[in-house]
This record gives sequence, structure tokens and C-alpha cells, in this order.
Amino acid sequence: MWADLVGRFRVVAPDLIGFGWSDKPRPYDYSILDQASLVENLLAELGIERVHVLAHDYGDTVTQELLARHEDRKGLTLESVCFLNGGLFPETHRALPVQRVMASKLGWVVGSVMTKKAFGAGMKRIFGRGTPPSAAVIDELWTLLRHQDGQRVLHLLIGYMAERRRHRERWVGALVRTKVPLRVIDGVADPVSGAHMVARYRELIPNPDVVELAAIGHYPQVEDPSGVLGAFLAFHERLGTFS
Repeated sequence: MWADLVGRFRVVAPDLIGFGWSDKPRPYDYSILDQASLVENLLAELGIERVHVLAHDYGDTVTQELLARHEDRKGLTLESVCFLNGGLFPETHRALPVQRVMASKLGWVVGSVMTKKAFGAGMKRIFGRGTPPSAAVIDELWTLLRHQDGQRVLHLLIGYMAERRRHRERWVGALVRTKVPLRVIDGVADPVSGAHMVARYRELIPNPDVVELAAIGHYPQVEDPSGVLGAFLAFHERLGTFS
């Protein structure tokens, strides 16, 4: 998707702290509020005040906090938001067994014993049956996870599940109240945040704008990049972003 996006937008795609090539300090108080502030500070350094957001998974929750700040008339001005699969509502988030262990007092054990084989098997369970991750994708994701011993901060990052429950009124309320244009592009075969999350979105959000990708799992941007790109660009064409 990258070449098409940079052909139309100025794109900023940071790895959040604790992820990818970014630092993964221990100890550190990883929180959604902190992640949102880091994103704001990065964009301020780049002189960017107004943004269109394309978010996925953990990034969805960071974006909900940015949206809440927008509604409070603080921080960035959000021109539009497009969410991919993620836990927008704590009541519909179906945590995987390994996530529940990571969120417990024994969470630190997961990172210390995790193997590439177990990691790959876990990833395959949340992809669509017809769109499993290739060996190359697993290799890339494992490399990113292992950078700076990132597997050892997983139990710290998983605190977002409790944060979602604690800040539900603020984060779901921002979705319900906002006038910022929203679209959800969702792989409905995702066992974590698929069709059941979309159903809840339609219940709560006024005039819901949803694109459902049949047979696609938790990573639609990997499993069906052309479908995601088409739905994302159609959203912006309707908004007149390119005019």
C-alpha cells in the first residue's frame, strides 16, 4: 500500500514505543495516553497540526485517545479517521488465551519462553483461513518483535486491555459524539475484532460507515492490501481530500 499512499499524502508512519524498530525500555509505564502524547510530540516536531489517520489494532486505541483530545479541542486536529481491525469496544474484544496470560501476574513468563514457532502459530490463528501469513511475513514480524528484546515488554504493553475498560466512556464516547468523518474497514473473519465488533459499531455509532472484507482476518492490510487501499481511497475521494 505504501507507494500508493505516499503518492497522495505526506505519510508519517512511526513505530510506537515498544513496537518495531522503536525503543523497548524496561521498566517503562507503557500506556495509551503516553503513546498518544508521543505521536502528538512527533508531529509537532514535524510541524504537522492537521492529520488524516489510518490506524490498526493497538493504534486504533491510540487514535481513540487522539480523537477524544480533538473533541476536547486539545492537541491535533483530526480531519478524518479510518480504523482497521481493532478493539474499539472493550465489551467486544475477544482476547486470545495468550493475551489473557500476558495480562496476568505471570505475563512476564510469556516473553521469556516464546519461540518463533509458537509466535507463527498464534499469528496464523488470527489471519483468514485463505490468507495465512507467509513464512516471509512471519520472519519479518518475528524480527521486529525480537528487536531490543521486545518480547520481554509484551506483558507491559498488554495493559491496554485494562485501559480500554477504564477509559471506555471517554474513548467510545468520542466515537459516538464526533463529527470527524469515520470509516471502519474490517476483516470480518478476525476472531478478535471481526464481524462481532462491526455489529457493535453499527449499534452505537450514528450513520456508521463500514466496509467489510469477507474471509479476511485481523491483518487486512497484509491479507488484502488492494481491498484496504481501495476502500481507504474511496473514503477520501468522497471526502474530497484530493480536490
